[in-house]
Order: sequence, then C-alpha cells, then structure tokens
Amino acid sequence: MIDHYRKLADLLIDVERELRLMQLWERQSPSRQALASVEPFAVDQLSFSQWLQFIFLPRMYDVIESAAPLPENSSIAPMAEEFFKAQNTEAAAIILKLAAIDRLISAS
Repeated sequence: MIDHYRKLADLLIDVERELRLMQLWERQSPSRQALASVEPFAVDQLSFSQWLQFIFLPRMYDVIESAAPLPENSSIAPMAEEFFKAQNTEAAAIILKLAAIDRLISAS
C-alpha cells in the first residue's frame, strides 16, 4: 500500500504542475461557501480546475499523509475531458495524469 501512496503522490504533483503550466493555478482560494459544495466536482460553485486545486488535491494529500484508505473508485479523467473540451483547451497531459490516478485508485 505504501507504494500506492508514493505513486499517487507523484501523480498529484504532476497534476499540480500541469495546472500551473496551463495557467489555471489560482492564488486566491474560493469562498468557504463554494468549497462546501456537496455537488459532484462542486459544479455549482467551482470550475473543474478549481475543484482539482482546492478540493481534490488537498483531500488526496490528506489521505496520503494520514495513510487513510484510498477511495473505492475514481472517475476524474472523463470529467476532465468534458471540461477541457468545452474550454477548447489542450489538456492531454493533465487528462493522462488524471486517468492514471483513476486507474491507481480503482485498482487498489
């Protein structure tokens, strides 16, 4: 399981790097209300890239740091494909990293 955490951490760092390269990394956090959204991917309050930065990445880092169980499954890459297609943004690299996260989590 430690190997899964190490691989996941590497992939999370790669996702963060891609968000920065794509100039989607934000300096200011959304409001507490926006971060408290209960909708999948917080679609009612955040863009997908904001959800990655402010919800997904911190939660996954917390899972790794506390050695908590990984989620049972993950389907983030399909959401990324739809979001970036609608934005007309070249996002193959980040989608590949998210698909690798999906596979790692779903296989554990």
